[in-house]
Amino acid sequence: MPHLLLNYRLALINDIPQLIALINSAYRQKNKNTWTTEADLVAGERISQNQLEQLLENNNFYLIVAEHEHQIVACIGLTFNDFAVEIGTFATAPDWQNQGLGKLVLDYAEKYATSVQSDLKTYVMWVLNVRTELIAFYERRGYIHTGVEEDYPLDANVGIPIVKLNLLEMRKVI
Repeated sequence: MPHLLLNYRLALINDIPQLIALINSAYRQKNKNTWTTEADLVAGERISQNQLEQLLENNNFYLIVAEHEHQIVACIGLTFNDFAVEIGTFATAPDWQNQGLGKLVLDYAEKYATSVQSDLKTYVMWVLNVRTELIAFYERRGYIHTGVEEDYPLDANVGIPIVKLNLLEMRKVI
């Protein structure tokens, strides 16, 4: 991705419609570039307007958007808890995937997190156990599987699994 000019900022309430479209398409749509889709694994929406509004109201949650020419092309969420920050709501627009944008956004989010809370000790994320290519992506960025595994959160209203799924915890020491 040569010399891509990105603007990073925190999400605003008026970004919600564009963010819902971005997140749901990144997680649930398939196209030629998409490698992060869960379309064959989970049915239904990844996020609703109400869920995103509630997230944005949390004082310990920050949603960073990456824009290119005033178009939101990616987002990543940071939830601060004591000495750890959980990374989630990480989505790249399908047409922008497979070009190195995810690496840039994750790197920015990690640096941003430590600027918000300088005493952070770890970055934490949860990844579907069957997403071996995504797990490998995070491992290349220094994250390790901790051995902690949880059931898919059916009560979180983030889609219905089509196959048996678990969440794996991955951590990166700062």
